[in-house]
Amino acid sequence: MKTLTVSVMLVMSVALNCTGCATQQSQLPEVFWPDPPDAPRIKLIGTLQSRDDVGGPSVRELLAGSDKTRALYQPMGLAVSADGERVYVADHVWNAVFVFDSKTGTLRSIGDDERYALAMPVGVALDDAENVYVTDTGTQSVRVYDRGGGFLRNIGKDLLIHPTGIAVDNTRQRLYVVDTGRNDTPQGHCIRVFDLGGQLVQEIGKRGGADGEFNFPTFANLDADGRLYVVDSVNNRIQVFDSSGKFLWKFGESGDQLGNFARPKGVAIDTFGNIYVVDSRWSNVQMFNQHGQLLMIFGGVGSYPGLLTNPTAIAIDNRNRIYVSDTFGKRVGVYELIGTAVEDSVQLSSGAAIPRGEKGGR
Repeated sequence: MKTLTVSVMLVMSVALNCTGCATQQSQLPEVFWPDPPDAPRIKLIGTLQSRDDVGGPSVRELLAGSDKTRALYQPMGLAVSADGERVYVADHVWNAVFVFDSKTGTLRSIGDDERYALAMPVGVALDDAENVYVTDTGTQSVRVYDRGGGFLRNIGKDLLIHPTGIAVDNTRQRLYVVDTGRNDTPQGHCIRVFDLGGQLVQEIGKRGGADGEFNFPTFANLDADGRLYVVDSVNNRIQVFDSSGKFLWKFGESGDQLGNFARPKGVAIDTFGNIYVVDSRWSNVQMFNQHGQLLMIFGGVGSYPGLLTNPTAIAIDNRNRIYVSDTFGKRVGVYELIGTAVEDSVQLSSGAAIPRGEKGGR
């Protein structure tokens, strides 16, 4: 696939204005997208991997010789608290949700208590009370914990086949669970909608390729108006539904050109309504406007800061800070949308996509 190069200026002493990023993160190089002479729009501001990235161990722990908290190994689903202070990361190998808390400078975990343990978590979402909803493929259910990690309830047991993505509509008190399904059963390949108490209220779609149908959907997210964006992975497209579950529109297709998909996974929407899609095959994030037009691409395969290796999920907070789970890189990349206004997302009169980053090497 054609990819865009990253603009890198090795300024090792730059102070990154990332709330909660540890002092050592000031040693990151400055990384921007797209290439000059285009104005920078995406900036790398940090990474999350271990407790060192939010503050590190206390003096007491160092004197006592305590072991450091575990680091991420296979990060998947992501969620960010309303105040932007806590990032929740589902780790598929550790069978836990890691909580990076920049306000307290701590890293803790949820779901590894053997009484109510997770077994292969994938997606994570939060409600207004910051209760934590986790899709758990091992138990084929959604496990719900309070903010402190106390177990509350199971949702969807005996209904879900292979739950992956998840989104909470706090306004309508709805929980959207992506049931990816399997090849050996016609069940799944749909979105199951519950109330927050766990009662099934609706099912959206079935297996297929028509509008409103899915073939191994993976992740989903909501915009400010309650529209549901679903990554229809094997059909290589994004489908959008209104708050009642009615199909609205779609975009994307299989291919190796800019704006095409190969293995799309995560999806998120920023405050301007731009749509970000993670493609794990190309190890990048593609940004589209509300017409499905490509605006720019960032990331790309590699281990260098800001690059990605088989990324999965994405979350964006209300400050337009962008969190991408770099699954095989064993970290979460933290980026920021900068220098952007509403008009940067509008459709051009020519009908062409805004050429952000098109001048970069490919």
